[in-house]
Amino acid sequence: MSIPDTAPAFPEYVPVPEAALGPELNADGYYVGRVQDNLFWVTDGTYQSAFLATPDGVVLFDAPPTIGNNLRRAVDEITASENLPSTVTHLVYSHHHADHAGASYLFGDVVRIGHAETRRLLQRDNDRARPAPEVTFEENYTLEVGGSRAELAYHGPNHSPDNIYIHFPDHDTMMLIDVVNVGWVPIYNLNLSEDVPGYLEAPDRAQEYSWTNYIGGHLGRLGTRDDVALHQRYIADIVDSSHAALGSVDPTPYFARYGANAWAGVAGYLDAVTDAAAAPVIAKYTGVLGAADVAVLTTSTTFSILQSIRLDLGGGSQVHP
Repeated sequence: MSIPDTAPAFPEYVPVPEAALGPELNADGYYVGRVQDNLFWVTDGTYQSAFLATPDGVVLFDAPPTIGNNLRRAVDEITASENLPSTVTHLVYSHHHADHAGASYLFGDVVRIGHAETRRLLQRDNDRARPAPEVTFEENYTLEVGGSRAELAYHGPNHSPDNIYIHFPDHDTMMLIDVVNVGWVPIYNLNLSEDVPGYLEAPDRAQEYSWTNYIGGHLGRLGTRDDVALHQRYIADIVDSSHAALGSVDPTPYFARYGANAWAGVAGYLDAVTDAAAAPVIAKYTGVLGAADVAVLTTSTTFSILQSIRLDLGGGSQVHP
């Protein structure tokens, strides 16, 4: 009896724009580079972390498990070349999610810092890989170690309920995780964000700060203000296209077709609105942003924005006469 061929059919996509790609990884699978002065960043091509190398020790910002022990290697590499101590003394959580904090335990008994909501969520999750921060704040916190400074600020929920802005004013750098994927479209549903209005506002808030370098937490390169502006245009186009689709797609045929099966009618209508809104954006940004032609990514992000327009802003609601 022959075994059927079950190999998946892989779709074809356009080449990733050169501008979306980062530096080549080393033999251990990471890249570490200087952002400015004694601020460094680390990537494995998918996730990013950062650290300050100071005379009083190393301050680490996020600890993604995919980078894992390569964070230790990157710190050792840089501190050896800079003739600085390699001990990690502080670890700052951008937010509580395991994909950015799951290697925290590797650094043992360090001072962990995060928003008060990060502490609450990590205590709830009870994950030994992510010890809850001992030092917390509600709105603003200035961290100074070895003559280096990071300004931590909370401006409300965006990607997550606790995601913070990490500004390095002396290093001309902003670190804001899971909002802008530099050179790429967001992954599903606005980077799996929990608060759509907060997410949409976050790049505007980041642009209010003074900075040149942007650490977004994902993929292979640092960003610039132009990268954030490109992301803003992509999102703005989805918002505009969503409003247009809500005003042009007629729900009547879907509810007439499915009758008593109300959810089938709703699903048909919402899918039609989402597809109509996403299609011109996918076409416009293919070849401009990485994975723009992976349709499900822009489509799912469009669906999230559409639902926020409907549910948070009241757009597209039909009032029974």
